Amino acid sequence: MLAQYVYSSKSGLFRIIRHGRQWRVLCEEQEIGRHDTPEVALIAARIACPQARLPGELDRWRYVPELALAHSRVSGEGTRWQLTG
Repeated sequence: MLAQYVYSSKSGLFRIIRHGRQWRVLCEEQEIGRHDTPEVALIAARIACPQARLPGELDRWRYVPELALAHSRVSGEGTRWQLTG
């Protein structure tokens, strides 16, 4: 996993994750789709899950850079962070 955007909603934890040249959209552990840019991935997530009321701009999502993810793997608890929404 590389850089990712994260947003916690009442419908679950949404993530937009860079995966090679594409961006994956996930709600919890379920993949919603793969897209060429994070902006298109965000639009797809909003269309697929309108009940989640996801913000329309990525700057309102939490950005987790690649370096932070590498450090979280060392601790073993990086994928279990509690996020406030």
